[in-house]
Amino acid sequence: MREQKMHEQTKKKEEKIKAGILIPVAAAVLFVYLGMAFYFHSHFFPGTVLDGLKTGGYTAQKVMDEITEEIHSYHLNIVTREGKTETISGKEISLEPEWGDEIKQMIEAQPVFAWPVKIFQKKIVTGQTIVKFNEKQLEGKINGLVCMDKESQTAPVDASIADYDSVNGFAVKPCIMGTAIDADKMKQAVTEAVNSLRETLDLDKEGVYADPEIRDDNDKLLDAVKTMNEYAKTVITFTVGKESQTLDASVFGKWFSLNDKVQPVLDRSKVTEYVEGLAKKYNTCYSAKTLKTSYGKTVTIPESHYGWKVDTDKEVEEIIKEIKSGKPVTRDLNYSMTANSHEGNDYGNSYVEINLTAQHLFLYKDGKLVIESDFVSGNLARNFGSPTGAYGITYTKKDAVLRGDNYETPVSYWMPFAGNVGMHDATWRSSFGGSIYKYSGSHGCINLPLDAAKVIFENVKKNYPVLVYELPGTESVSEADKKKEEDKKQAEAVTKLIDAIGEVTKDSKDAIDSARTSYDKLSADGKQNVKNYKKLQEAEAAYKKLTEKSKKESKDKKEKKKDNQKNNEE
Repeated sequence: MREQKMHEQTKKKEEKIKAGILIPVAAAVLFVYLGMAFYFHSHFFPGTVLDGLKTGGYTAQKVMDEITEEIHSYHLNIVTREGKTETISGKEISLEPEWGDEIKQMIEAQPVFAWPVKIFQKKIVTGQTIVKFNEKQLEGKINGLVCMDKESQTAPVDASIADYDSVNGFAVKPCIMGTAIDADKMKQAVTEAVNSLRETLDLDKEGVYADPEIRDDNDKLLDAVKTMNEYAKTVITFTVGKESQTLDASVFGKWFSLNDKVQPVLDRSKVTEYVEGLAKKYNTCYSAKTLKTSYGKTVTIPESHYGWKVDTDKEVEEIIKEIKSGKPVTRDLNYSMTANSHEGNDYGNSYVEINLTAQHLFLYKDGKLVIESDFVSGNLARNFGSPTGAYGITYTKKDAVLRGDNYETPVSYWMPFAGNVGMHDATWRSSFGGSIYKYSGSHGCINLPLDAAKVIFENVKKNYPVLVYELPGTESVSEADKKKEEDKKQAEAVTKLIDAIGEVTKDSKDAIDSARTSYDKLSADGKQNVKNYKKLQEAEAAYKKLTEKSKKESKDKKEKKKDNQKNNEE
């Protein structure tokens, strides 16, 4: 019993000893715990990293000092699209932190009573350091960057379609990204980088460049290439007489451009320019003609309304249609005016040859003379002269009525070739050719005998060539003209006989009688050409007077002789 009591006393004593030890230890632990909690109320937990800066155990002031030092050494590296780097330093723009209570609040926000756990954890904290800088200085530094030099910048170029290649056809021509920078986007990007204290700014990633709108992989562009390669299958071969000319994608490929919808558009003006080149090469209309006349001499006829003339509008439309068809084509050109031949003289060997000088025409067909005839052309005295030139017959009409300001004439065969000037029969005329046209010609038309007009009408058609010219030295003389010419020569001979009479004497009888006899034989027109007829009359009167005087003197002489004989007899 005593032993048991002693054992209990011993156990109580031990418990008192343990309690005396644990209480101070617990108090010490509590002190340390509370002390550390108080410490972390103003210091970052160990392992804390703020914006890349190890701030474990740092006070707010210490952190601000460290960050301020970093800001003072701040540099922004600007990387261009070309891989070049330019730098703006914090000092150059007066960069300074602008502090508030944010760091202190971050520390105070720490769960300080959980420090025994937190001190063994790594914590990355993102802060927001607010900085201030001189905006004008920053703008000046931005503007002074090499990459901002307008003269050294290259503008972006859209992807397009490369020139046609005979091997590869049409293909995408890559875009050019260029180095042109949008100044406003650049300023915004740099400002944001500085505000966030970024160390590197990749301009390409920031999208400050003026980029091309159409890139190489643009679906519409790829479709356009496909379409144009279909067009490239077109080959147009123009056959003009014995000549030929080919139009293919190596030429018309340059006529395309892309519209706003990235579709290939054919430039009509380029097509027109090409057709005008064809016209310049193959047109013969309005160009001078040469003709080896039926008289052996060659003449040039400068005024021409006959020949080949390409129909520009129609040809342009057909070429555009054919290019879009993507098929090979062989054909002649489209013409608004045609001629007989593409070789040599375009009128070939079938034509009407009209010599106004000779007042004579020839009709040739396939190189053979069909008919020739005298005619009467426009009245020169009234300024109705027929026009020279190369023409095509406008149309042919039988039993037509020709009308003018003061006439209305029915004809059997009407073949106009120069406006209202044409060939037709003129049954009211009794003679043709010679010089009738000079004073008694037509209103400009070629008046023909009925039979000749009929033959010509039966052998020509619309656009049959009519070549009208003048050829001095081929003047035609009609029977009437021949008679007038003979009368004129006889009148000249009579004129000379009258002039040869000279001073009238008793020996002038034969000369006067010869002149008188010759004069009396002249026709009425011939007598009108004798301008010295009065001289003959005067000579005859003078000779008569001289004769009468001589007779009187002879009579007086005989009477005187008779009187003398009578007186002698007495």
